[in-house]
Amino acid sequence: MPESNVDSAKAPYLPKTSPCEKARIGHAVAVLSGKGGVGKSFTTCYLAVLLSRMGKKVAILDADITGPSIPRAFGVKGPVVGAGAYFYPVSSKAGVQVMSSNLLLPHPDDPIVWRGPMLSTLIEQFYSEVVWDCDYLLIDMPPGTADVTLTIFQKIPLSSAILVGTPQGLVDMIVEKSAKMAELLSIPLLSLVENMAYVQCPDCGRRIDIYGKPDFSLTKRHGIPVFEEVPFDEKIAQAMDAGEIEAFEGNYLGRTAQAIVDAAEASEALKR
Repeated sequence: MPESNVDSAKAPYLPKTSPCEKARIGHAVAVLSGKGGVGKSFTTCYLAVLLSRMGKKVAILDADITGPSIPRAFGVKGPVVGAGAYFYPVSSKAGVQVMSSNLLLPHPDDPIVWRGPMLSTLIEQFYSEVVWDCDYLLIDMPPGTADVTLTIFQKIPLSSAILVGTPQGLVDMIVEKSAKMAELLSIPLLSLVENMAYVQCPDCGRRIDIYGKPDFSLTKRHGIPVFEEVPFDEKIAQAMDAGEIEAFEGNYLGRTAQAIVDAAEASEALKR
């Protein structure tokens, strides 16, 4: 298993945003990729489902403010309930807590046309003014390494991050920017998930590598200990579109979910 390139002892001091006094957040984990359309939202959603099935309390902060998809995947709707200065997340059928900009809109297809500073402010409010109660807060990140991503990395005390991509050289080049950003800000990378990695023939079961053979070089360069592949699977899209991701059963992302738990338990052990 390769060693991580991140030395948390060298992390620069950055003042963090605190959750509200009524909230409990165990470990915050970012799910990121420099590239859009690679399946970050599915990865976030199904990791939340797997962690929930392991008996953990799980929440999702949908940080893709202008392109939110988490509520649709879980079949949850607003309005968000407020109490004084605080707000409560909306819970899914299985108890996954969700906060997203789409839960604040009158219509889910209404656009949010804001500049970067306003987006970053809303992200901080989602973290600090929502009454979370979770062992794991998964943060579904927007594409890129600009304002919102930087706000999350600098203001939210992240325990770790999951990197998401697809097996194409062009995508790898962009995803590596996020990997380097995580290293720059001392965020440990636990796993690289490659979505749409291959197709399995429905007749003979043969694996077809549409984009070519899997490339482990990015994991080696950045000391990422887990590499997982998710194939093209029409049932994933069907579950996400129908708001039934919690009913989906797929043999995917189990090692990544376990890596999140193992890293959290190791962190807790060091505090004792």
